[in-house]
Amino acid sequence: MNINIRRAVKEDCPRLLELVNELAEYENAPQEVTVTLDHFMESGFGKDPVWRSFVAETEYNIVGFALYYIRYSTWKGQAIYLEDLLVTQNMRGKGIGKLLFDRLIEEAKEKKFNRITWQVLEWNKPAINFYKKYNTKFDSEWVNCALDI
Repeated sequence: MNINIRRAVKEDCPRLLELVNELAEYENAPQEVTVTLDHFMESGFGKDPVWRSFVAETEYNIVGFALYYIRYSTWKGQAIYLEDLLVTQNMRGKGIGKLLFDRLIEEAKEKKFNRITWQVLEWNKPAINFYKKYNTKFDSEWVNCALDI
């Protein structure tokens, strides 16, 4: 199977949002996805885009993506924050996640960033095992915080 990894374009947004909803289903939180397609598109491809993405596609369809943004640490400088990495369920186990993650690492190196950060749910053993292959540092010290406004 031929998998192409490329940067997402605006026209990919409807499919990306479908995959976001698939991820929410997998994480048992479909009601948590409240972003509209218009907002999603504007946030990625509008006047001031805040996210970027790589997509994995076959000759027929986008089957995975890595969506990220640039964050800043006063201690470490700029870094990539990986918001979501997803390969659609029927395409898992074919090395597509590795292709996407490796492309993300390449992007960080090209931009001279020294870090990629992300979160993974503690029950998501397949994802944890995937990230362990990269000698990932799992941090139990920090507490996640969010304020809904």
